[in-house]
Amino acid sequence: MTRLVTFADGTTVPALGQGTWELGDDPALRDEQQEALARGLDLGMSLIDTAELYGDGRSERLVGEVIAGRRDEVFIVSKVKPENASEMKMMLSCEKSLERLGVERLDLYLLHWEGRVPLEETVAAFQELVDEGMIARWGVSNLDLRAMEALMQIEGGEDCAANQLLYNLGSRGVEFDLLPWMQARDMPMMAYSPLGRGGLLEHPLILDIANRHGAEPAQVALAAVLRHDGVIAIPKASSVEHVQANADALEVQFDLEDLERLDRAFPPPTQETPLDII
Repeated sequence: MTRLVTFADGTTVPALGQGTWELGDDPALRDEQQEALARGLDLGMSLIDTAELYGDGRSERLVGEVIAGRRDEVFIVSKVKPENASEMKMMLSCEKSLERLGVERLDLYLLHWEGRVPLEETVAAFQELVDEGMIARWGVSNLDLRAMEALMQIEGGEDCAANQLLYNLGSRGVEFDLLPWMQARDMPMMAYSPLGRGGLLEHPLILDIANRHGAEPAQVALAAVLRHDGVIAIPKASSVEHVQANADALEVQFDLEDLERLDRAFPPPTQETPLDII
């Protein structure tokens, strides 16, 4: 793993990490999912993203079992639900996440999406966790440009380290304004669902480019996301085979013809668009 993304504080992480949505839900798949996450760590995909929401904590427990004895290798990201993002509730939520993960500190703690708790209160709660040594840094998820600009006006809001967003070839709206805004602030964008949905990987152009490069369609989709500076992709680590294929996406190098064809099939935004969320 050679491609890195740097946070504003100088910390570097691999541009390709591992997502865990729906992992841990099916006991019959638990061993396979653990093997997949462990293989990802072996391949240098050391950023693992999870959340208290995923399986009501089962994802965090699964990750905790995988990283036991390997904590120093891993950059752990978890997320707090909006209803738990108050000064009264966030401390308890974080404590429970730490317990399930079997660690003393999160490397990055995100607000899963903006809810009814005022951002001012959420930022203050994040800062308290930083002061207590429970998290190293904090960020947000699913916030559009207007929300991010509002966040920057809050005392301490400038400490936001990242924004996790839906981003793939079929959802490129963030490229118009939000991604450049974040890049200018050395604020990494974590791309969830980077392989898309609705049959993106069966698109004839994706299949054709994959064939040209001797690659798999998923690798082409990942490479399209990872070609942008400051982007961290977190595809789900569901099997050892998928994890290995994901890692090999870093070897895909597009030429000018590839990029032009991708832009024709999946046009980049030419104006502000509503933020895609799933």
